Amino acid sequence: MSKEGLEFIFKKMIELQTPTSLIFNPYGGRMSEISPLAKPFPHRAGNIAKIHHVTIWNEKGIEASNHYINLTRVLYNYMIPFVSKSPRLAYLNYRDLDLGITHNGKLSYFEGKVYGIKYFKKENFNRLVKIQTKVDPGNFFRNEQSIPVHPDW
Repeated sequence: MSKEGLEFIFKKMIELQTPTSLIFNPYGGRMSEISPLAKPFPHRAGNIAKIHHVTIWNEKGIEASNHYINLTRVLYNYMIPFVSKSPRLAYLNYRDLDLGITHNGKLSYFEGKVYGIKYFKKENFNRLVKIQTKVDPGNFFRNEQSIPVHPDW
């Protein structure tokens, strides 16, 4: 990211007037030598950093929460020129329900595919779905963004 790019982002953070932080965790080095298909975590070669968006507030109530969550979404969308594309990737340990959820029904695979590809990339996601379908066909061990089962596998 260029100096101009960082200035662009910082200006937006100042404009939002909220205690928002961006934490950049650098990638690269030996990590880039591991194939994205070798492990479920695919964010390796070609990714320079993971960006963690953090907003902190002390006000109580739904209105305050909605306000600050919206500011975080504004900054998240503002970052589009500087992040991965097609798809925009995400890190599972920074779960983001805005990416989608499953309802553990007939459409679970298709709902899960929306966020699953962002967390794991397509090939890894489909491998994980095959394993989940074989090991836990009833999808007992689940959460709103878990690996779903595929109804036809």
